[in-house]
Amino acid sequence: MRGKVLFALGLGVGYIFGTRAGRARYNQIKSAALKVWNDPRVQEQVTVATEFVKDKAPEVVDFVSANAKKVAAKVDEARGTKPATSKPAAAKSATTKPKASTKTTTASDSESAGK
Repeated sequence: MRGKVLFALGLGVGYIFGTRAGRARYNQIKSAALKVWNDPRVQEQVTVATEFVKDKAPEVVDFVSANAKKVAAKVDEARGTKPATSKPAAAKSATTKPKASTKTTTASDSESAGK
C-alpha cells in the first residue's frame, strides 16, 4: 500500500513540476532541439558515425563472440566441467527414453543396504 501511495505522490509532483514551465516553453525547447538536429553539420556527423558503426559491426561481433567462448571455457574449467558439446544435455535426455526398472525396492532391502 505504501508503494502505491508513493507512486501516486510521485506522479502528482512530476505533473506539477512538469506543467510549471507550460506548453509554450516545451514547444520552444522542442523547436530548438529540432533546429540543432536538422543542422546540416550535425546530420553530416550522424552520417559519418552511422557509416563507422556499419563498417566496424562485423569486427565487434567477431571480437565479442571469440571472447565469450574464452570466458565460457574458463568458467567450465573453474567448475571442473567439460566444455559444452554440440548437443546440450537437456536435448539429449529429451530424445532418449528412460529404461524401466524391473526391480522393486522393499523396506527390508533398504534396511539391509544400510547395514
